Amino acid sequence: MKKIGILGGVGWASTVDYYRAIAQGAGRYFAERGHGAPLPIPPITIESVVQAQTRALRGIAGNEDSWAEFDAVFRNALLTLQSAGCDFAIIASNTPHARLHAIRQGVSMPILSIFDATAEATKTTGASKALVLGTTVTMQATNYADHLANHGIAANPRLPETEIAEMQAMIDTDFYGGASDGAHARLLDFCNRHATPGTAILLACTELPLAFPDHLDDPVFKADGHLFINPSAAHVTAALTKALAGF
Repeated sequence: MKKIGILGGVGWASTVDYYRAIAQGAGRYFAERGHGAPLPIPPITIESVVQAQTRALRGIAGNEDSWAEFDAVFRNALLTLQSAGCDFAIIASNTPHARLHAIRQGVSMPILSIFDATAEATKTTGASKALVLGTTVTMQATNYADHLANHGIAANPRLPETEIAEMQAMIDTDFYGGASDGAHARLLDFCNRHATPGTAILLACTELPLAFPDHLDDPVFKADGHLFINPSAAHVTAALTKALAGF
């Protein structure tokens, strides 16, 4: 099995869920093949950054220089995982993937993109439209739109800044450390306002899927009258495929 590096901490709740999903997914894989207990899981090293620091270091959209310190924190974390002997890494957060082109400079270890995994999962649904929900950085960037377009899927036009700010505030209050009692209803209200029929809704912040505890391991699922894409689950699936290849 290949050794997985998880760059986590943004935030900690989704990092925990990534570890759980990888361990349980590997367990199911080997159980289905008749392996007895204890069921193997890939070797994993976690490097956790400090979310309070990385949030403060966010730059300005369109200004590459303003992101230098943010990029350096994640690059150094990846280099630590590389030094720990990881065969590849995943970043357990959507936001830094918008900076992956810069973060990965000087890192020779492969890094699995959440954008690629999510676009592939969305393609399987046959949807032609998508609504991308996430942090300010994710919703202001075009990364998801660009990757979806490669599969013939049109992402929503950029939402008004007031709506983007509302989603960021929701993530900060209702999804910090897990999903609050009101998280599901608040998220669903946002979806009802912005998703047209036939739209695939991308829960493109790794905390957002926590509002659907019955679907944490489902890259694609239907709930509350909507079609949802769980990028975290799609990312974990891609990581397991790579780590368990040949077993």
